[in-house]
Amino acid sequence: MQILYFAWVRQKVGLGQEALDLPPDVRDVAGLIRHLAGRSPGHAAAFANARQIRAAVNQEFCAVDHPVRNGDEVAFFPPVTGG
Repeated sequence: MQILYFAWVRQKVGLGQEALDLPPDVRDVAGLIRHLAGRSPGHAAAFANARQIRAAVNQEFCAVDHPVRNGDEVAFFPPVTGG
């Protein structure tokens, strides 16, 4: 699985992207967020308030109950504002 981080999520995690073998107990975006939050203090800071983060799986915006599997590309970023 390829994980991409954008904007302040990237700054807190300290990476723009990383590869991850999905643990068997992670089945959706919410589970992935919980798993990632335990990887480092930077990840924990980035995902401390998961409601402030949007997710996309395979370049499609999705809700936290969206399923994930190995081979997916998952991107995390703050909500985008128009203007």
